[in-house]
Amino acid sequence: MNQELAQFMPLILIGVVFYFLLIRPQQKRAKAHRTMIDGVSRGDTVVTAGGIMGKVTKVKDDNTVQIEIAADVKIDVVKSTLSDIRGKTDTTAGSNPAASGGNNAPAGLFGMFKKK
Repeated sequence: MNQELAQFMPLILIGVVFYFLLIRPQQKRAKAHRTMIDGVSRGDTVVTAGGIMGKVTKVKDDNTVQIEIAADVKIDVVKSTLSDIRGKTDTTAGSNPAASGGNNAPAGLFGMFKKK
């Protein structure tokens, strides 16, 4: 009995490692994305998965929003393709600290090192 348990122990350990390193973080990201998508409202500036930025003009139903990408140019987008919601402010006015060159701009590998 002890020998059989010892043979299955590496498989059990691999399963636990996979759960904590791969499955659980993915579930957390998916839940955060669902929460973000459910919170989209009129006036929010959004970015789609294709990189199109626009302002939400109408939340049509549970799956679709209408965004304005230019003056009098509106498109319908599936909510699940929204990758970022920037809020109700216009982000092109310089509110991005990385673009302004402030001390908060990350530099180096994965933003771990700050510019001085």
